[in-house]
Amino acid sequence: MEAIFITRTYDETMTLLVEARDYLSYGEPFERARLTAGDRLKANCEAMRITSRLTQVMAWLLVQRAVAAGEISLHEAVQEPHRLSGQAVCHVTDAFPEVPLPNGLRSLLDRSHALYRRIERLDQMVASRAA
Repeated sequence: MEAIFITRTYDETMTLLVEARDYLSYGEPFERARLTAGDRLKANCEAMRITSRLTQVMAWLLVQRAVAAGEISLHEAVQEPHRLSGQAVCHVTDAFPEVPLPNGLRSLLDRSHALYRRIERLDQMVASRAA
């Protein structure tokens, strides 16, 4: 895979990670305070879903950077411990449709899901190329 593509995607992911961190640390608690206790719990679950997606993507990108740097082989990179995982959590897009999630949280959910799906397709492409 092209190193420049991995670098750009890594930068995009890091930017989204920082945005998510800032939002979840500083902005979202004020928005979440307007929710009921039950809805706050559900919003927390969705915040963890964002974190899970971005963590999975970043881990996969770091493996690809290791391949590009010659630190591990492509064969190693497509083995199960290095593949994108977490599908059971990361594929869910509307676990709590009844909860009025804050717009910032909803935006992060949508963008993290789109990024995760894109990396999932790349993971499949890399695995088929290595086969």
